[in-house]
Amino acid sequence: MLKHSTVAILIVVSIVLSSCSSISTLSPEQSIDTIMSEYRSVNVPGASVLVMKNDTVVFKKAYGSANLDEQRSVTTSTNFRLASVTKEFTAMCIMLLVERGELSYDDRLEKFFPDFSAQGKFISVRQLLNHTSGLLDYESFVPDSQTVQVLDSDCLKILTNVDSLYFPSGTKYQYSNSGYALLALIVEKVSGKRFADFLNENIFDKIGMQTSVAYERGVSTVPNRAYGYSLSNGAWIQTDQSNTSAVLGDGGIYSNVEEMATWISALWNYKLVSPQTQQVAWSDAKLNDGTPIDYGMGWHIETYRGIRHPHHGGSTRGFRNHILVFPDQKLMVIILTNRNQGDPIIQAHAIADLYLNGK
Repeated sequence: MLKHSTVAILIVVSIVLSSCSSISTLSPEQSIDTIMSEYRSVNVPGASVLVMKNDTVVFKKAYGSANLDEQRSVTTSTNFRLASVTKEFTAMCIMLLVERGELSYDDRLEKFFPDFSAQGKFISVRQLLNHTSGLLDYESFVPDSQTVQVLDSDCLKILTNVDSLYFPSGTKYQYSNSGYALLALIVEKVSGKRFADFLNENIFDKIGMQTSVAYERGVSTVPNRAYGYSLSNGAWIQTDQSNTSAVLGDGGIYSNVEEMATWISALWNYKLVSPQTQQVAWSDAKLNDGTPIDYGMGWHIETYRGIRHPHHGGSTRGFRNHILVFPDQKLMVIILTNRNQGDPIIQAHAIADLYLNGK
């Protein structure tokens, strides 16, 4: 996932807005069209954008192509690979199990995986959620030449056999895909259900995300699917799946902007967990020594324009996405794209400014 400081975002957003001719005189709809101009041609991979304010969709629009070979345009119901935005859902699965009394945030890996490495067996569920586990990155053990896709269970095998950590758990923050792969397996262990089935029954079906799916090749299909692309020597090449794309817990969900709006609305209206549980997810976690970090449970936390709020992005082969949520202002901005170019985090903040500034 791409990382940006809030100061850098503010600087770039200011440049983006100032470079858009007379953007201050345009309507929000016209301004967003200008901000998203690089996606507007039918001959390039596209984007889908939705803005919700006070539980009312105030803007939704699609740009560009979902499949260049088929010349199929993106719509607001086109499903994109969410990549690391998936972590929001994996964290919610854990939160649901904790609220039901079936799991504790303080449970350790050894409870679920007795053969886990001596260095890692004392890592807690909480530390997996907030990226303070110190687990090594499973992707560093998967050679680029490997063509067989890695599964969540393969991540467990890799990590079980690596008896070292980046740092003692709880002492530092380091973003970890490994932790979220293990969280998906913990959901399966505790619930007795496949991770994809637990998602469907407890989140997607419950709140009406009818076409969202944790995609498993040969098991499930993605309706109205966008395919990912990368720019190579001036041409767009389809790069839809990598050798780690089948890992579900850290990045395997496909969804669209309309259903993602349903998701965020369910969160800030507390339709899945209690307000207390949701607020923990949207608040800074702490290291062992009490130092706060800019991550909660499945969400980055930042201060933007003086507002402390959650957000998350997803960047993988052929897809870049970003979700901004301002719970107190009841504002969300969702951008999903099917290309490895562009910077949705900057565009999302530029769009948020249109509504935070009272337009």
